[in-house]
Amino acid sequence: MKYDANSLPNDPEQLKIMLLELQDKLANKTSELADSTAELARKDLEIQRLLEGFELAKRKQFGKSSEHIGFGETFNEVEDVLDETDKALLAECEGESEVNVKQKPKRKPLPDYLPRKVVTINIPEEERLCDCCQSPLHTIGEARSEKLEFIPAHIEVIETIRPKYACKACEKTGLSNTIKIAPVPPSPIPKGIATASLLSQIICGKYQYALPLYRQETLFGELGITLSRQTMSDWIIKTSALFAPVYDLLKASLLQQRVIHADETTVNVINSEKTKSYMWVYCSGSDKPRGGKIPNIVLFDYHNSRAASCVVDYLGDYTQYLQVDGYQAYGKTKAKLACCMAHARRKFIEAQTAQGKTRKGKADVIINLIAKLYKIESQIKGKEPEEKVMLRQKQSTPIIDKITAWVIEHKDKIPPTQKLGEAIRYWLNQESKLRVYLEDGNIAIDNNRAERAVKPFVIGRKNWLFSNTERGASASAMLYSIIESAKANDVHIESYMTTCLDELAKKPSSVEHLLPWRFNR
Repeated sequence: MKYDANSLPNDPEQLKIMLLELQDKLANKTSELADSTAELARKDLEIQRLLEGFELAKRKQFGKSSEHIGFGETFNEVEDVLDETDKALLAECEGESEVNVKQKPKRKPLPDYLPRKVVTINIPEEERLCDCCQSPLHTIGEARSEKLEFIPAHIEVIETIRPKYACKACEKTGLSNTIKIAPVPPSPIPKGIATASLLSQIICGKYQYALPLYRQETLFGELGITLSRQTMSDWIIKTSALFAPVYDLLKASLLQQRVIHADETTVNVINSEKTKSYMWVYCSGSDKPRGGKIPNIVLFDYHNSRAASCVVDYLGDYTQYLQVDGYQAYGKTKAKLACCMAHARRKFIEAQTAQGKTRKGKADVIINLIAKLYKIESQIKGKEPEEKVMLRQKQSTPIIDKITAWVIEHKDKIPPTQKLGEAIRYWLNQESKLRVYLEDGNIAIDNNRAERAVKPFVIGRKNWLFSNTERGASASAMLYSIIESAKANDVHIESYMTTCLDELAKKPSSVEHLLPWRFNR
């Protein structure tokens, strides 16, 4: 509003009142403008958050699920969002890119131990003459090829006969006659029709091949056998109890290891007091075939809760290294926690995805630096723990220092509501635990061992969907433990399960010979 000098009052008091009114109006306008600016900033952040969520949803629905790290991933162009420090950090990786040439796949020869049926295909005798001179042809060699033939499984009935014996002399004299008969052989299911091999087939069908019992019921029906899913479920629960001594021995061995990996995932239990139940997994060694110094063990533990007491009670007085994600419950244990670099990287991957396909931003800086950490791990793989520690301290520590410095510099610049802000705060919260792997060569850089171990359970869950009771969920935990531990030690699962069931039915005093790494295939 403009005022003409001639229209201003001559009275100083009136002029003073007018100036005060104008000052109040100006203050109100300034306040309204500040509120509008704050509201616009808030809306901009909300729009950015929604756009990031949209990009993440697109990737989840249509993008690749793999988080494979290509060592030395760099970009030839960067946007103005990157400052000189960011560009310098990216430039460090430019000379380290590697070109992986895919080898043409070759067909592996069929195993020699498979039975072979030789079929000779010869030309008719009248054609064994030369087309030119009609002289007899002679053999100069042969062409060989192999094909696989599938012979469907068959079921046999084992009829057990136990002759009874009595004394004829006692029968004539009327004395009490003792009847003798051989004892019933021990069976995994007393008075049941299932042998160890049949139980092994049913268990492996569900827990190794994720074949629900209702589908197995159909398969047995096609063979002319009426075997209901209720009966098979009852067998599984009773059979799982037999493996308790083996499970306890595996757990005792696990708690002696220097490093344990742990993770948890949900499981739907219909008749449970809680709406959500959880399957916890603990493992050591690797999921590769046997041959390492550390035993390959995978153990599952069912609870209808995700409370810290679950892991605290399971690990007890374990004080060595526990490698996990950022879930706070693990911090209640007595173990020394080592955090997972893959989880930290995943946060920055989400921030990178939220940038959109065509953009290169600050998240790429950290992703490239973490890729360098994984490249170092690939180079020191197979070395002794002492040498790993030395190389990590020399090569990996400076990289983690750079990441931490970058995160500290940007923590106040990036809003926490953005995906990059979430990634930055996750790194700051877990930074000390992310460094723990640098101090011991037995510790891995990430917790992928546990995530791979729980994957078969997650795949099976997609097929059989739920457990009816908590008793059934506990049985599943037991049997998944036995099967996955055997698999990690490169044991033939069905043979191992059959042998264990036959042995455990006899209630042996010791089950150490049934540990997967001691099992003779």
